[in-house]
Amino acid sequence: MWSSTELRRTPAPGGKPLALLVLAVILSLGVGPCGYERAGSNRSWPANIHSIAVPAFRNSSLRYRVEQRFTRAVMDEILRRGRRLEVTSRPEDADAVLLGDVRRVDIGGALLDPTGRTRVFQIAITLSVLLREQPTQKILFEKSDYTFRGEYELPDGPSSLFDEEGPAVDRLARDFAHSLITTLLEGG
Repeated sequence: MWSSTELRRTPAPGGKPLALLVLAVILSLGVGPCGYERAGSNRSWPANIHSIAVPAFRNSSLRYRVEQRFTRAVMDEILRRGRRLEVTSRPEDADAVLLGDVRRVDIGGALLDPTGRTRVFQIAITLSVLLREQPTQKILFEKSDYTFRGEYELPDGPSSLFDEEGPAVDRLARDFAHSLITTLLEGG
């Protein structure tokens, strides 16, 4: 068995004492990786923006009330984050304005049962989004092809009388809102 004194004197493969090698490893563990920071550090969100207006999204798809679901989901997501960011629907009362447009809603059958009846439907919703700083009108974020996909299934029996499309759109709206607000507030 070697004593601790012998270990300190044992040279490392490069001819340096083992203690120096161990010390270098320990010190390197305390240094964070270069160029990275913790998610949620809010580095990309401008410090001068304390309120955001989210007016009702436009609905170029002409699908009934889908824009209301997406507008509400975005406002709820901002509030859910618990940041000190006021949310309003009036652009004149905010430091920034988030504009959205539901451009397309595509629904199609994806799976047939043995009788030929469509059981599973796929839904894809495409939106455009623009975040603009007030009063400079500087564009802080813009994406014209945000597409979210999901599916819903028609159940058997009397429950099949209930429309499953609405809950599917709500799920997509929540997924969209989470993705968008994460991108805006956390930069990715």
